[in-house]
Amino acid sequence: MNKIIQAHLALLTVNIIYGANYSIAKEVMPAYIHPFAFVLMRASTAMILFWIVGTLIIKEKLNKKDLPRVALLALCGVAVNQLLFLKGLSLTSPINASIIMISNPIIVMLIAALVLKEKISFGKIAGITFGIAGALMLLLFNKRFSFGSETIAGDAMILVNSLSWAGYIILVKPLMKKYNTFTVIKWVFLFGSLYVLPFGYNEFIQVSWNMLPSAIWWDIVFVVIGSTFFAYVLNTYALRALSPAVVSIYIYLQPFLATLIAVFWYQNDALDTRKIISGILIIIGVYLVSRPVKQAEKKNN
Repeated sequence: MNKIIQAHLALLTVNIIYGANYSIAKEVMPAYIHPFAFVLMRASTAMILFWIVGTLIIKEKLNKKDLPRVALLALCGVAVNQLLFLKGLSLTSPINASIIMISNPIIVMLIAALVLKEKISFGKIAGITFGIAGALMLLLFNKRFSFGSETIAGDAMILVNSLSWAGYIILVKPLMKKYNTFTVIKWVFLFGSLYVLPFGYNEFIQVSWNMLPSAIWWDIVFVVIGSTFFAYVLNTYALRALSPAVVSIYIYLQPFLATLIAVFWYQNDALDTRKIISGILIIIGVYLVSRPVKQAEKKNN
């Protein structure tokens, strides 16, 4: 299969996972596990899995000169990203979080233009505009949408999380040209686990493990294994073949995919004209942003 197609399939899978993650993580926090304890669980478990694969199967060494960049990646992509996302999500609604994350592709495009010298083409601007229009159409008319003083702290944390994730996407790109995905990620999560340990330890030891319902255990497994281990692997793998702008534009699919999951899996929502039009706009946006990248890669081959 073409590497570009594989990368897009990887991103689609990631955003299906993330689309479900907003509501699933919210079920666990803060009723059963506090946010920082949850982050420590995610980071440490994923770190162990990454090192098992990276050491036993990949067997590739990281140049010591790249460790400072990896340490910064861990700060942006694991510590700040996860700590503020889960803490923010516990203080706001999944709908609010989804709306705020709409800022991510814009931030990525601007940083990529400054750091990686990527051109801001008309196609990218048009694609992001379509994506924003589709996502906002889907989210702003949701009955659970409400910004206010009671959610402002959580909303601010989600915004900083979006900035941090944008930095990670940009900074990890050069390393993906040098190393295997697992070689980079295992070191990122090693540093990341050390960063989050002081924040999550006290909350972690307070968890009443014997009181957790079986359904919550499955939610934990999904967040720790699905939205951390598999999502980070697939996201970073996609960056080997696609630009940061293309990877970030997929975030607009998350609210649409979350809606489809609610309609077809939980059967607690309905598929109407507004949702269909939103999905079409988002898909057009993804296509417009990714099209220039495909053309450039065809010329290079």
